Amino acid sequence: MHHRKLWTVLSVLVMAAAAACGGGGDSGSDAPASAPAAPAAPAFDPATAGNVSGMVMIDGELPAAEELMMASDPACVEAATDTASNTFVGSDGHLGNVFVYVKEGLEGQSFPTSTDVVTLNQEGCRYTPHVIGLQVGQTLNIVNSDATLHNIHATPAANEEFNMGQPIQGMEFERTFENAEVMVPFKCDVHGWMNAYVGVLEHPYFAVTATDGMFDISTLPPGDYVVEAWHEALGTQTQNVTVATGQTAEVSFTFTAP
Repeated sequence: MHHRKLWTVLSVLVMAAAAACGGGGDSGSDAPASAPAAPAAPAFDPATAGNVSGMVMIDGELPAAEELMMASDPACVEAATDTASNTFVGSDGHLGNVFVYVKEGLEGQSFPTSTDVVTLNQEGCRYTPHVIGLQVGQTLNIVNSDATLHNIHATPAANEEFNMGQPIQGMEFERTFENAEVMVPFKCDVHGWMNAYVGVLEHPYFAVTATDGMFDISTLPPGDYVVEAWHEALGTQTQNVTVATGQTAEVSFTFTAP
């Protein structure tokens, strides 16, 4: 009887020690419980949206377009319909090929990635368009429409560099970017005059000016923003703008001619 009581006491002590060490839990693990997920950002209601529109000007004479020398590739000479550089384009004091986008003010908000495929074409031994924008994760389709070898060499700072050859007319391949970056330079190592710029953003609020310098950024959530205009040779400018529900805020940029 004495031994039976002693065994009972020892059993109770062992069970208590196991419970204190976490061994009595159903999961069999002493890992701490995971923290609750952070609440998702509230969905944006398009009914409350506003817009930003404006123009980009150049103060002074627009520099003459540089003539691109394509004689090194007879196929380019035959295919080219335009041999003027796209660095400075515009008319009547307006500036084209300017990337205008919301730089600040959308922090903490998320937007679905567009399912539209953006195409960067190589035609007439030129990249077309010269300046484009897309979202992080959005598909960029790169096409060779020329009967000559091109290679697409992207040299980003915040994304993975790639250099792909397209030796056959009609070839194409797709790429996406994992990080926002303004801007990603593109070049062709075969034809040194070929270049383009791709703006990659986490949101869809951007535009590229045509030769009339005009731009529109639509369906913005109401709020205060910093809008930036980027030009490959003239640098950047920023403007503060307030967007109100159902209203269009107007903003303009003026670059000084070199």
